[in-house]
Amino acid sequence: AQLQARLQFQSHSDHLTGLPNRALLMDRLNVALARARREQLNMALLYLDLDNFKQVNDSLGHDVGDLLLQQASRRLSDCVRDCDTVARMGGDEFVILLEKVQSEAASTIVAGKICTALRQPFQVGLHQLHSNVSVGVALFPQHADDAHQLLRQADQAMYRAKQEGGSSTRTAQCSAPQASPQTST
Repeated sequence: AQLQARLQFQSHSDHLTGLPNRALLMDRLNVALARARREQLNMALLYLDLDNFKQVNDSLGHDVGDLLLQQASRRLSDCVRDCDTVARMGGDEFVILLEKVQSEAASTIVAGKICTALRQPFQVGLHQLHSNVSVGVALFPQHADDAHQLLRQADQAMYRAKQEGGSSTRTAQCSAPQASPQTST
């Protein structure tokens, strides 16, 4: 029983941070979407990427980079409710699933809290490291209504934040075509 539980944990968790991995995130996201549809709730997906993380690995080594990722993952978890999911997608990318979000403004507040938390210096061994984060936000049902599309929208918004210099938050563009007013002739 313990071996089975350990294998289950390993297959659904990121080995470095202990956070849910992509597979577990997608499972939770699909369950959350079904609940949001059934109960007519809003939810948000935040896609995060640490700015200039490659420089840490290149200049200080992967061991220091790994410790930074572990500390960042703890800070991310501290910024959200217990019912939310923080997952590591790989490298320095994380996704946060916020269920039962009241509004776009509420998800922006959480994103701001995350930016503030990650801006605080990290003490990694003898090194004091400074990090910023780029965040993309996609909302259900405004930006997408399936898991893969919602993740893609959040990812694209994060890349827009990076292209604009990083250390910021961007919200997804509406992907659903807007209904045009009907005119009679």
